[in-house]
Amino acid sequence: MNSTRTFLIWTALAVAVGVPVFAAATSPLLAWRSPVYIAAGLAGVIAMALMLFQPLLVAGYVPGLPANRARYVHRWVGGTLVAAVVIHVAALWVTSPPDVIDALLFVSPTPFSVWGVIAMWAVFASAGLAMMRRRLRLRVWRRAHTALAVTIVIGSVVHALRIDGTMEPVSKAVLCLLLLLATLKVVVKKQVWTTRARQKP
Repeated sequence: MNSTRTFLIWTALAVAVGVPVFAAATSPLLAWRSPVYIAAGLAGVIAMALMLFQPLLVAGYVPGLPANRARYVHRWVGGTLVAAVVIHVAALWVTSPPDVIDALLFVSPTPFSVWGVIAMWAVFASAGLAMMRRRLRLRVWRRAHTALAVTIVIGSVVHALRIDGTMEPVSKAVLCLLLLLATLKVVVKKQVWTTRARQKP
């Protein structure tokens, strides 16, 4: 891949994730908010941004990274994603424990909470599955991991789109669309649920 194309791809990725994060960090809705509340919101936005890299790393679409290095980075990004989700939920708990309890019990009056909780548990399950990778048959592991990844993406996208919060609407919608398209392309490319699925992780 030539240097110009590499530069353009990295620039596009930087804009796709940097603009929504910057817009959320400078949102006027954060005025007079507590540091814990701000941390909760930004952790959620960063988690969304990190998700975009995961399918790209799996499929080898990130320029400058050979396959073995891309899988290594994929694992580290996954760990960072788990940490961001934990910070997001923990900070929300500090700001309003009853709201978090209602969300976890699926009785919250805000519909977006349900999708966020589903995505959260899928993130944790995916991380747990990653640690069990060598104990399961490759095809079983890949199908389960992919199913959880799709659940994470769909849950997170619906969660984000239904929140009228600090994320700027246009950049948020673009990030969500790119995340959905990248995930769909990789799932189709890998043919995980076919009998001829590729065997490389």
